[in-house]
Amino acid sequence: MMEKNNEHELYLKGVKKEKIKITLTRIFILIALIALWEIAARVGWIDPFLTSSPSRIVKSLMNFINEGTLGRHILVTCYETILGFTLGTVIGVIIAILLWASKTASKVLEPYLVVLNALPKVALAPIIIFWVGNGTPAIIVIALLISLVTTIISVLSGFNEVDKGKLLLMRTFQANKLQTLRYLVFPASIPVIISALKINVGLSWVGVIMGEFLVAREGLGFLIIYGGQIAQLDMVMMSIVILSVIAFLMYEAVAILENKFIKKD
Repeated sequence: MMEKNNEHELYLKGVKKEKIKITLTRIFILIALIALWEIAARVGWIDPFLTSSPSRIVKSLMNFINEGTLGRHILVTCYETILGFTLGTVIGVIIAILLWASKTASKVLEPYLVVLNALPKVALAPIIIFWVGNGTPAIIVIALLISLVTTIISVLSGFNEVDKGKLLLMRTFQANKLQTLRYLVFPASIPVIISALKINVGLSWVGVIMGEFLVAREGLGFLIIYGGQIAQLDMVMMSIVILSVIAFLMYEAVAILENKFIKKD
């Protein structure tokens, strides 16, 4: 028994060391790339006007902080993204549940879902702007639509892939649709739902940024398009870096949620 405990402790230590090693390697690569970028800009290997540089990005960041406008742009974009992400996921899961409950409706609507999934949602942006107005509502709707169909298709596929033997057992016990969904289908599909959340993080950011390109007067997407128009690429790169950091943090939040459910299992 003692030997097994020692082996288990050694295994856990090995896993911990591997995680630390991977994390440190990632940090080293990031620092090395930033340093190389800065050096290349300073010695003239690249044109800092076209590619910016870490020092110029930091300088642009400090200017915005001193002006007191950066926080507003970040909050606007985060609000639009989180709302579009949440609505797209919740509505998508609800529609997937309704389609799972009605096989006929699922078969009838399947080709329409395929077409909507293949259709570039950004192409609908001008129509959405006319429908809901030129502003934040249009941006949120664009983000919602981009993640909605993907959520429906992926979650519905997860529902339909639940073990047929377990479904037969539920029918044997005379469980109704709601009971089957609650006690079998939904719990079994949690990994699929979490996967849909991870995908939706990226899709929601795409929708919001594209919406801000078209109609916004504030937000990180607005800073990107405005910086490009006035040839301030430092502003553009600063906005992209901030977007990358926030998107990463949002993805990590979903990963934490995933780990929490896995531990519960």
